[in-house]
Amino acid sequence: MNWDRIEGDWKQFVGKVKEKWGKLTDDDLAAINGKRDQLEGKIQERYGHAKDAVKKDVDDWHASLK
Repeated sequence: MNWDRIEGDWKQFVGKVKEKWGKLTDDDLAAINGKRDQLEGKIQERYGHAKDAVKKDVDDWHASLK
């Protein structure tokens, strides 16, 4: 599955994102609107993780959707 599909069907993926990253608010998720770079930025902001760690975490989550 490519990221374009996630972006296009964002509302369907919001629940899965909330399961993985529960500190993200509904407002965060609405603002992200499926944009990967914004998702990574909000995860960094809420969890205080390094950029590389967040990128790997999002890659792993994305791979698990297949």
